Amino acid sequence: MVIDSKQTTVAYRCPECGGGVISMVGLFSLSADMIKLKCTCTGSEMQIVHRKEENQVRLTIPCIFCRKPHTYNVSSNMFFSKDVFLLPCPYSDINIGFVGEDNRVKAELARTELELLDMLEENGISEFKSLHGDEEDMPDLQVLDVISYIVKELDAEGRIFCRCYPEGREPIEDGVLDREDSEYEVRITEEGIEVSCAKCGARRVIPADSMLTAHAFLNSDLLKLE
Repeated sequence: MVIDSKQTTVAYRCPECGGGVISMVGLFSLSADMIKLKCTCTGSEMQIVHRKEENQVRLTIPCIFCRKPHTYNVSSNMFFSKDVFLLPCPYSDINIGFVGEDNRVKAELARTELELLDMLEENGISEFKSLHGDEEDMPDLQVLDVISYIVKELDAEGRIFCRCYPEGREPIEDGVLDREDSEYEVRITEEGIEVSCAKCGARRVIPADSMLTAHAFLNSDLLKLE
């Protein structure tokens, strides 16, 4: 008798070549310490770890916008559910990770590609690998100006969320953050713009390595500091 193991489809888009990387992952194969889903161009890889004790799956996903990958923890039940769920870049509205039923994952991967191509065209970028500048370069001042302006707008509208909120309070009321008087500091680092709360110490670094990053951040409704 053959036991039908739980399995799901995972995918991401390679930040180096722009190609979609997709694979089926089963519960038995995930019993290993780590699965690495690599792009054929060898420029990126997604790492998947099954954390049995916590009943979670940890995914480390390369980002089409940022210089560093993002890590997500999802429950094992959600990871192996038949529904598709999407993992977005924390700094944009673009999804970078896709998990779920095979055909739905492929559809979402294709839809995201169209969004990216539109953004590339608007910013005069012809190659996906051009999204990332030299690792040793400081962020472009024009990009910093754009992101700094957006951060100020979010702060003025009460849309920056940090640990200063009382436990149990909903972060959004009537579409706007109902915050206490928090003191947010903004400073430039080699990685981008760091926004931090002087009271609770929560922080977030917003990549500022390209105009495409700034363009994506324009669509942000709020900024969460951790």
